[in-house]
Amino acid sequence: MNEKNILRNAVKPPVADRQPQILELHGDRRVDNYFWIRDIDNPKVIDYLEAENAYTAEMMLHTEVLQTKLYDEMLARIKETDLSVPYRKDDYYYYSRTEEGKAYRIYCRKKSSLDAAEEILLDENELATEHDFFELGVFAVSPNHQILAYSVDTSGSEEYTLFFLNLNTHQLYPEIIPDTYFSFAWGNDNQTGFYTKIDAANRPYQLFRHILGTSFTEDVLVYHEPDDAYPLYVTETRSQEYILLILNSSITTEVHYLDANSPSGDFKLIHPRIQGIEYSIDHHNDYFYIITNEEAINFKLMRTPVNSPGKENWQTVIPHREDVLLSGVSLFSNHLVIYERKGGLPTVRVQNLTTGNENNINFPEPTYELYEGNNPEFNTNILRFNYTSLITPQSVFDYNMETNQRELKKETEVLGGYDKTQYQSEWLMATTQDGTKIPISIVYKQGIKKDGKNPLLLTGYGAYGMSYPASFSSTQLSLLDRGVVFAIAHIRGGEEMGRKWYEEGKFLQKKNSFTDFIACAEYLIAEGLTASDRLAISGGSAGGLLMGAVINLRADLFKLVVAQVPFVDVVTTILDTSLPLSAMEWEEWGNPNDKVYYDYMKSYSPYDNITAKDYPDLLITAGLNDSRVKYWEPAKWTAKIRELKTDNNILLLKTNMGAGHGGASGRYESLRELAFEYAFILDRLSLDLSTDALDRVCTRERD
Repeated sequence: MNEKNILRNAVKPPVADRQPQILELHGDRRVDNYFWIRDIDNPKVIDYLEAENAYTAEMMLHTEVLQTKLYDEMLARIKETDLSVPYRKDDYYYYSRTEEGKAYRIYCRKKSSLDAAEEILLDENELATEHDFFELGVFAVSPNHQILAYSVDTSGSEEYTLFFLNLNTHQLYPEIIPDTYFSFAWGNDNQTGFYTKIDAANRPYQLFRHILGTSFTEDVLVYHEPDDAYPLYVTETRSQEYILLILNSSITTEVHYLDANSPSGDFKLIHPRIQGIEYSIDHHNDYFYIITNEEAINFKLMRTPVNSPGKENWQTVIPHREDVLLSGVSLFSNHLVIYERKGGLPTVRVQNLTTGNENNINFPEPTYELYEGNNPEFNTNILRFNYTSLITPQSVFDYNMETNQRELKKETEVLGGYDKTQYQSEWLMATTQDGTKIPISIVYKQGIKKDGKNPLLLTGYGAYGMSYPASFSSTQLSLLDRGVVFAIAHIRGGEEMGRKWYEEGKFLQKKNSFTDFIACAEYLIAEGLTASDRLAISGGSAGGLLMGAVINLRADLFKLVVAQVPFVDVVTTILDTSLPLSAMEWEEWGNPNDKVYYDYMKSYSPYDNITAKDYPDLLITAGLNDSRVKYWEPAKWTAKIRELKTDNNILLLKTNMGAGHGGASGRYESLRELAFEYAFILDRLSLDLSTDALDRVCTRERD
């Protein structure tokens, strides 16, 4: 018996008390033995979580050297002292930088020239000094560049406190506004700011107008949204002519606008909410441009006069297309930038608004990700965008929209001699039982053999119409260089293949997400890229629901699972409208107060479908202050699996007692958390090889 098995038999896992709670609805009776874990005021709850943490630490004690090795590797690839690409706004160049040994960013600017003296606007390291957790929310410089509005969260609960900093004196204004969300907009008078407040369930539901230098108790309530399904956001158009109040449920939108030059005025409605109709707006000269899905599942682009924006005046600019998803547009003084997805991949084209001429910006790799960079200037011919792929580090480009020339401003440096030619990425297609082709993005180190012996980490998400980005991660090299293949299953529920792709993975078709993921796993095995005893899977939040569902369906298919802050108690959580996201979730999963949805959700809810059988090795993570997926979901899930599972495989719960949904803050603690997860994966796959040892193995195989 090896050391790991001896330890596993010697150390006993915590056993949570069973306190049956009867939950009844629609004539159906569920018994939840671990409902009591929801009561944070019960001292037994903290005792249980700490006991699980102690057990996890003990069971991972033998990997501490590996964790340190992984942390050192990942840190060594990062240029700790580094600089972002400056972007220009009026007469200033803004950028952020990092310094070796410091966990957080420093925000700076220079006036007129990049050769000018540096002015530090905000040093997150100083603000984070007395806190175990720190996250910056709002960072908004006033139109005259004299005042900075910023907000901070020091618990991970996404409750932000808003501050105002005089950039001339670097003194704070006296007002400090608690319980805000991370959206904010300045009026053009440089004295008026608009911010959102959160309710008891952490939903941004009120918009306030604040006058600089006054107490927030005097602030005017501009808008109150009573419907729990509609969180409220505030932003401004790039033209800086309008402030936008956005009410956006999962499938329905309502937008109000205000002349930014008259911030004391009243917001006006673009178009009232209609169930199932989404739209977003931007501004260009005399028109609002509107992206909408009304009679256009993949969205279309309209425009309407600013002085009469009613729907009767909407005119088509880009019609709906069945094979192309219109993801977004970006407006400049003389150009329209159009972001789309076609064949699963993001594309971008630029239209000259004077001549009507168009140009495509093309990319050579089989799978990649791109998104718009910092473009605060309206009167410019330069478009900044960011590009990355599974083998290309984050790259910042400036594209001249007149000459169609692009300039690489920066490719994130990977220290230690990274050579992208040593890695291979592919775009594959698995086929489901219903004949649907599911894209898979995959990357591996050159030289692997498709002999079924490769360890492989498969991940996915498949919810909320979010497309999983095929982006580069320098930390992932610690897996790739040990022979691990990394794959992303672009399953239904995301939006990679268009809006229909999303619709086919939600509501009463949600199970498609799970069977798609299983089909991808089976395909990778059939192609010789791995085997079930070498296959690890991971997913977080709604991706954690995916993990729970697929191991209930096909536990035999996977060797191990990492489930980060998993959303697994679907029915109970969505029925509880006191939680931040429950009412909003009705438009994603369905309302379980309707028996049809209740029955369907219960049939796949990971917590409700645990049975007495063998489960893979499991690492489950949670955040005590998580406002999105409450800590008790992963904790209850752990307790119930431990009660019912029939195997001797390892089951660990690791709760961060001082963080929320995103885990630890600061780049060093985040790396330590990732090193822990990687160590679990490598240990359970018996792959705790150094990269030097791996090179020797690969050399022998080639010889």
